[in-house]
Amino acid sequence: MNAKTKTIAAACLFAALNICTLSARAETDVAAQTYTYGTHLDIRKVISMKESNPGTCGIVDARMTYLDSAGQTRVLDYSKFGDGCHNEN
Repeated sequence: MNAKTKTIAAACLFAALNICTLSARAETDVAAQTYTYGTHLDIRKVISMKESNPGTCGIVDARMTYLDSAGQTRVLDYSKFGDGCHNEN
């Protein structure tokens, strides 16, 4: 690998790390909206989805961070059925 290729690779890695840091920081700077039935959702791109108790069977709190059609970061809190229910009715 020559010096120019190493420089380009380092720049790409640096840019990717900055994007990840900015999206994590943006989530903490944006006030979360709580979903209720009928809430209008304007989702262009999902950035992250998190659960309060991953692997739990039952209702859990979840948070989705996304970009709307204007490119603004939004955070949505909602309840969902946990992903840990296998072979359960």
